[in-house]
Amino acid sequence: MGFEKTLAEQNLHLAPLQVETLQVNVGKLCNQACKHCHVDAGPKRTEMMTRQAVERCLEILAAYPQIKNLDITGGAPELNDHFDVFVREARKLGKHVMVRHNLTVTLDPHPVSGRSMQYLPDFFKEHTVEVISSLPYFQEHETDAQRGHGVFEKSIAAIRRLNEIGYGKEGGRLVLNLVYNPVGAYLPPAQAAIEAQFKEHLAKEHELVFNGLFVITNMPINRFRHFLERAEIYDDYMTKLLNAFNPTAAEGVMCRTLISVGYDGTLYDCDFNQMLEWRVNHGMPNTIWDFDLDKLLSRKIVFGDHCYGCTAGAGSSCGGAVVKAGAETPV
Repeated sequence: MGFEKTLAEQNLHLAPLQVETLQVNVGKLCNQACKHCHVDAGPKRTEMMTRQAVERCLEILAAYPQIKNLDITGGAPELNDHFDVFVREARKLGKHVMVRHNLTVTLDPHPVSGRSMQYLPDFFKEHTVEVISSLPYFQEHETDAQRGHGVFEKSIAAIRRLNEIGYGKEGGRLVLNLVYNPVGAYLPPAQAAIEAQFKEHLAKEHELVFNGLFVITNMPINRFRHFLERAEIYDDYMTKLLNAFNPTAAEGVMCRTLISVGYDGTLYDCDFNQMLEWRVNHGMPNTIWDFDLDKLLSRKIVFGDHCYGCTAGAGSSCGGAVVKAGAETPV
């Protein structure tokens, strides 16, 4: 069954509500090559957003006060030569800046230039950046199985450094959120439950703290889809997602309040559509160069079967579960 047919059967009409977040992929270069990565990022990727495109994104942020958030992603976004300028100027505009930080990029040298990245925690603190970091599990074996040998140990060291300068403390202004996604073809557990486990274990075993845990479903696209197909379990996984479809989660999908920007300035409904190269629908502004918020708010969101990943169970978004535990309405 197609996703749009499911929406029709549920009498769901998912039109855009607003653009509160500009999510910008500044490049596919990364110091890691994770098995689940829907971006297919890695050390050999060369795609990178130019300074001109970064400046155009800043012009858009300045022109539309209703776009309150800048969500910078990659690859490892910090490896873009214009990353620091992007963060600094967006903060001057009063925007809330989030960075999808993989933790180990702080400890590894830049894979192209070789320059040290150890300044990043202090840079984040200086500009009050919300740090959002993937940690597949609170134990070494599961994390290294997904992200590579030694990643867990480096991740723990990076979180410790962020804690030392004030990140992750309850009630503090320096926010550190971790991201969990299943290691394999499974649906994630309830966000509140797994967050409690993460907090207890990391505090007990490593004396580490963080603010919240975002639970994200593995999307059946790109690298993860290839894994599913090689294991001959793609159909089984899609059936799991379909059977877990939640209309309340569907109403809160992130594409209703977000626009995704590719490294080349192309516009998409979400980061997952971006990786499939599904642009915003025909007749709409297709790039940052002809960005028009009013027209984008009248667009028809482009859906596909991978969207079942965002609507299964409590839902999944770049901010974790869409539906609060026990709630009947989206977050």
